[in-house]
Amino acid sequence: MKYLFIFVLTLTTTFQLFSQEPDNSETTTTIYYLIRHAEKDRSDKTNRDPHLTEAGNKRAENWANVLKEVKFDKIYSTDYNRTKETATPTAKANNLELNFYDPRDMKIKEFMANTKGKNVLVVGHSNTTPMFTNGLLGEKKYEMIADDNNANLYIVTVTEDSISAMVLVVD
Repeated sequence: MKYLFIFVLTLTTTFQLFSQEPDNSETTTTIYYLIRHAEKDRSDKTNRDPHLTEAGNKRAENWANVLKEVKFDKIYSTDYNRTKETATPTAKANNLELNFYDPRDMKIKEFMANTKGKNVLVVGHSNTTPMFTNGLLGEKKYEMIADDNNANLYIVTVTEDSISAMVLVVD
């Protein structure tokens, strides 16, 4: 019960952060939300572009629900079925089209310049999501996500004066 209280308290505090509009006056704030795709179909080991499972589709809908208080300006996904399907419910909820990025050719400084002052969702993979987060931070802070973990939510906040990050586990 103690852990549930701490979790709810953390979420409440975080949702207050979610609902804030970027302040474009003296200090521009950019908030990046990064997640890994939801559970993918592993029935065909040769399929390099599987779709989500039923559980994965439920998780994708849950991400849209968890992030419903965030007014996203942009949503990015790699060009794979599983990431697009994970991002789509949140994109629909925000009336946004998906933007695609190539994780093998991430131009972090250019990406940050193009998204300055925005709320941005980035959907990636077990290796690319922490790598992208590390790139935004300018340091290697996070390791690859375990293959059975589809629940991490990385939140990176960038202001003129600082960059900070936190990870929440949302099941």
